[in-house]
Amino acid sequence: MDGILLIKKEKGMTSRDVVNIVCQVCKTKKVGHTGTLDPMAEGLLIVCVGKATKLVEVLTSSRKTYVASMKFGVKTDTMDATGKILKEEDVMVSEEAIKQVLKELETTYEQEVPIYSAVKIHGKKLYEYARNQEEVTLPKRIVTIYQLLFLDYQNNILTVQTEVSKGTYIRSLVEDIARKLNTIATMTALTRTKIGAFSLEQASTVEEVRKGKFHCYSIYEILSKMYPVRRIHGVLLHKVENGAKIDYEEPLEKIFFVNEVNEPIALYRKKGDQFVCDKMLKKERAV
Repeated sequence: MDGILLIKKEKGMTSRDVVNIVCQVCKTKKVGHTGTLDPMAEGLLIVCVGKATKLVEVLTSSRKTYVASMKFGVKTDTMDATGKILKEEDVMVSEEAIKQVLKELETTYEQEVPIYSAVKIHGKKLYEYARNQEEVTLPKRIVTIYQLLFLDYQNNILTVQTEVSKGTYIRSLVEDIARKLNTIATMTALTRTKIGAFSLEQASTVEEVRKGKFHCYSIYEILSKMYPVRRIHGVLLHKVENGAKIDYEEPLEKIFFVNEVNEPIALYRKKGDQFVCDKMLKKERAV
């Protein structure tokens, strides 16, 4: 099987658990997902199978949308409700102040990576430093918060919806919100509702996947929802099949090229006055 599955990951499961189920159902080890969800989180997980695993990098770079809840006045070692409580304090935060901070955080900034994460420093994962109680300087990443919407605020629990760039940690965003409000907070719930053009409503449950009741999207189905499609033939097709730079006069940043029978050939991106190959989707032909 070659294709992409949209799956609703349940709370308590790891992303690897879902991948293992897909491996068993599809009878292949060539399976990969496009962005980890922690065990306490739920929501959309995109899983690529077979030849579609070449899209993992492309899909991982897509914007992601989450609904997150956080409790003010509590700080844990993992920055979420699964961790050990390190500090508690009384909180007096107004809805007006919260909405102002959410607006301020709709920007691009350097975000600190959580200590409980799989990011490696000197060949060791950060959570290993945490478990061994070793000191380490936490790295920072440039992230973009495209949207940060207020949904609800009751009993010191704030719920927001946010659209973010690749590499954004929602646990860190929760801490950033609290810091700007001169308090502390920990994440209590997280649901990923969208990845790029794909939403949670389109996803199959884990149980449906176990029973083989799911839709396997083709590479064409997925990429045609993400990028403008152009069918090509002749000399241009030959160039694209070989990953050559091309002159193509269209006001676009990226193009998904297919042949006349909609077979995926390559993704191209604008570079200067030309388009260059960003991702080859078909084995290159001999020149």
